[in-house]
Amino acid sequence: MVTQHIDTNKYTPYIIHIEGTDWHAVCEQHSYPIDKNDFSFSAGNNKISFDGVFMAIHGTPGEDGILQAYFDLLNIPYNCCGSFEASLTFNKGMCNSLLKNFNITSAKAIMINKEEAYDTQTIENNIGLPCFVKPNRSGSSFGVSKVTASEQWEQAIKEAFKYDNQVLIEAFIDGIEVTCGLIENEGELIALPLTEITTENDFFDYEAKYKGKSHEITPARVSNEIKEQVQSISKKIYNTLRLKGLIRMDYIVEKDQAYLIEINTIPGLSEESIIPQQAACYGISLKELFSLTLENMFTHD
Repeated sequence: MVTQHIDTNKYTPYIIHIEGTDWHAVCEQHSYPIDKNDFSFSAGNNKISFDGVFMAIHGTPGEDGILQAYFDLLNIPYNCCGSFEASLTFNKGMCNSLLKNFNITSAKAIMINKEEAYDTQTIENNIGLPCFVKPNRSGSSFGVSKVTASEQWEQAIKEAFKYDNQVLIEAFIDGIEVTCGLIENEGELIALPLTEITTENDFFDYEAKYKGKSHEITPARVSNEIKEQVQSISKKIYNTLRLKGLIRMDYIVEKDQAYLIEINTIPGLSEESIIPQQAACYGISLKELFSLTLENMFTHD
């Protein structure tokens, strides 16, 4: 999706696949190993080096700051926030806990560690039912369960621990799910139109995100007051955490209050994804959006 819409009059894109320790470039239906010493590859007698990186990896190692630290060592710019900010935002529990100090509202939550004892009845008394059990650091809604009855606790926690050794348990908020994209344009932070998410499933899980089991409505069917509240909170978070690049923040709106769910520093960019829908509603093409992202990468302090 990204390579299809990059302005090739300005940029020459290459797709790099990173799967564990197997890093390779895909070029004209051939695969070439990446030299990790300088992030380059050789095709015949040609050595290809890179001016910058457009990160499009959900989860580790792209969304949690690992690759950002590697590129920092090589002085190669990239289109998203830095290693610390990525690591923080990927840690949902820690990030939301920190942001509460800046008056950003999120659901009541408890974090449990794999090696520690926990009592599900105590958790239930504290958080209540229904609630969500999710890996604290994971992407694409892997390992997330909605717990509606006491007998579901153990299975839900077991499933979440498959993806992380920290599990976040959050109170259920009964409201409308909305999401807000952000992009900078010549130093001005733009909040894109909100998208409302409705799903055929119990919540916005992997199937809903990637297999057509959800409906995204852009612009969201919310009042101007709610729209402005969500956009204002999103800008505050972006500036407080010193974020960078294309960002998407997810919320549940209950009555007149928006509750932050999580921050996506590398939001989905497939044809089904939300940011492309918001960009279209705002009146900006994907070529323009990606050009902005790349220009910011080379000019951002």
